[in-house]
Amino acid sequence: MAKKQDQSARTTLEEVNESLTSAAQRIEDNKKYINWALIAIAVIALLAGGYIWLHNKNVQEAKEKIGEADIELLQGKQDEALKDYEKVAADFGNKAGERAHLNAAILLYEKGEYEKAAKHLEGFNPDGNLVAPAAQSLLGDCYVNLKKLDKALSAYDKAISMTGDNEAYTPVFMIKKATILHEQKKYADEAAIYQTIKDKYPMYGQQNGFNVDKYLERANALAGK
Repeated sequence: MAKKQDQSARTTLEEVNESLTSAAQRIEDNKKYINWALIAIAVIALLAGGYIWLHNKNVQEAKEKIGEADIELLQGKQDEALKDYEKVAADFGNKAGERAHLNAAILLYEKGEYEKAAKHLEGFNPDGNLVAPAAQSLLGDCYVNLKKLDKALSAYDKAISMTGDNEAYTPVFMIKKATILHEQKKYADEAAIYQTIKDKYPMYGQQNGFNVDKYLERANALAGK
């Protein structure tokens, strides 16, 4: 019995040794490929490090450039600020670039250049529960001035969905939408919006001097109700 166990142990040991020898030989045979793999990993690591460094450098540069534009705006140099905001928006795709798009759009809107303002806002998706819907609302305002009322409605709808049930801002965007529906003679839809404002945001009209009942009655009358 002991002999069998000894023989089994030797056999197992031999198998392990053979396995190790084979593995060592395979490593030796594949050394060239292993070396190439290690080189490739090193190159990837260097490239990743270079990307991080370049990304950080771009972020810092963008912050500096938009900071210069902010100072110009505070100094009343709107044209210079607009030019710099547009350059930052064109050169950088980070958060500074996104803010530059929004600031440029605001300045262009104030100048009455609604088409250019809209281009800065189209496809613009900033972070924040207030900035994002405000940007969509401004885009809707641009479309209104460009007589693109269906696009304006779409922008206002997006702004409304982004704010959820914010009592301070959601009714503002809803009123803008209702105004467009009135212009399109969709009085029943207009009335539905005013009714929603009255039901969900009963304090809005009183707090902001907006007579919801007046516009609701007008819309219902025009809708034949």
